[in-house]
Amino acid sequence: MPALMASTPPNPEPAREERPPGSRLSLGALAALSPLRRELIAVGAALAFGILVMPFLIWFGGNRVLGPYTHGDDLKAGPGALFADYVVALVHGSAVFWGVALGPLVLLLLVQGFLTLLRTVPQLRRGSPPASPPRPERPPQRPQVGQ
Repeated sequence: MPALMASTPPNPEPAREERPPGSRLSLGALAALSPLRRELIAVGAALAFGILVMPFLIWFGGNRVLGPYTHGDDLKAGPGALFADYVVALVHGSAVFWGVALGPLVLLLLVQGFLTLLRTVPQLRRGSPPASPPRPERPPQRPQVGQ
């Protein structure tokens, strides 16, 4: 009779890939970050959107409404030519192109300011000041002798 060997029973579940904590970006992971990190992520995403995505949205809308984008002698230049012109204009410091690049960030800041205002106004109507830490109470002062 063969001897019984001690072994673990086979696992019916497939092995899941172990990830280090915080390596997966989710709403829960964002909520766990410090407010400064969340703000930096939002600012970075808005800047990346303004620099990398906005030129293609502009090309798409302009191509549909105004017709094809022409680049010098090339009458059928595509979004790549527009993006190249956009990057060159950013490097040269064109205010209009920087306005397009910073537009999503400005919009984000305006929305955040508006939401902060909406949270503050109801507190002001109730007569309570905006969320500020309570002041510690002072002990009553004794009258000084000789006055």
